[in-house]
Amino acid sequence: MATCDTCGNDYDKAFTVTQGERTGTFDSFECAVHAMAPACAHCGCRILGHGVEAGGTVYCCAHCAEHSGVTGLSDRV
Repeated sequence: MATCDTCGNDYDKAFTVTQGERTGTFDSFECAVHAMAPACAHCGCRILGHGVEAGGTVYCCAHCAEHSGVTGLSDRV
C-alpha cells in the first residue's frame, strides 16, 4: 500500500501525479487537488480549470484578476 502525501492514509488504490519535476502520491483526487492545484492569487480557491494568468500570477477568473488590478482579461474569448 502507498501513503497519501496529503492526509497520510495508507490506501491500496493510491496513485501518483507528476507535474514537471514535482511528484506526489495520493489516495483521492481531492487530496491531489489540495496539494497540486494552483491557488488563485486573489481569493485563494484552488484552480481546477484553466484559470487566467497575468504577469506570471494565476487567478481563477478574470473577475478576481480585475479585483487585483489586472485589466484586459476576459473569461470568454
